[in-house]
Amino acid sequence: MSEELPELRASDADRERVAEQLRDAMAEGRLDMTEFEERLDATYKARTYGELAPITRDLPSHPGRVSMVKRPVSDDPDAIDWAERMGGEATSTGAFAFWSGFTRKGGWTVGRTFTAFAMWGGGEIDLREARFATRDVEIRCYTIMGGLQVVVPPEMNVVVKGFGIMGGFDDKATGVGTPDSPRVVVKGFALMGGVGVDRKVRRQEKLRLKEEKLRMKERRRRERLERRDEWREMHERRRRERRELE
Repeated sequence: MSEELPELRASDADRERVAEQLRDAMAEGRLDMTEFEERLDATYKARTYGELAPITRDLPSHPGRVSMVKRPVSDDPDAIDWAERMGGEATSTGAFAFWSGFTRKGGWTVGRTFTAFAMWGGGEIDLREARFATRDVEIRCYTIMGGLQVVVPPEMNVVVKGFGIMGGFDDKATGVGTPDSPRVVVKGFALMGGVGVDRKVRRQEKLRLKEEKLRMKERRRRERLERRDEWREMHERRRRERRELE
């Protein structure tokens, strides 16, 4: 990096990339809410690369500076960059729950197949932040007097083929997502139990909405202070005018 680079002006897209990394760190538990809010505030106030770089220097997958490689920016700021989430070896290929429960969520890598079984227990398979070893994924869910929940982002291509026997296998999430998203097929059976497949927004989007509320709250606070100062100034001006008339 040249000496001049830290003084280059950062763009809105650069600040948003740093904010996205902070959201990931927050979701992974690397930052608490206070640290997240402080760093996020510094991110949106930053004007140069030199001001942005230290904000995420101690976080994983950060090379010590803001990347100068510009990527196409989607019209939707919350759109998933599926190309970045493809590849790698599966970190988990199955899960089992007997009188207990399991969870697969966060930045785990899903292989070509994932098999889940729950008997008198339950489990959650959350794909909203997951990576994918391949674009075609098969989630096999089997439950006996138990429950399994599969959570996918709204942008994902999903096909549900399971069935219930004295139980339920929910297929309301079946539908087409964005053209470049992985295709996830959920199949299996529920015997006197249930399997649910739901589309839910990602944690980053929830955090973004919270950020917007915080910024709106701060904006309103500043507006109240400005109105108060204007009222005081106007009141003081009128007092001076009355004194002059006397």
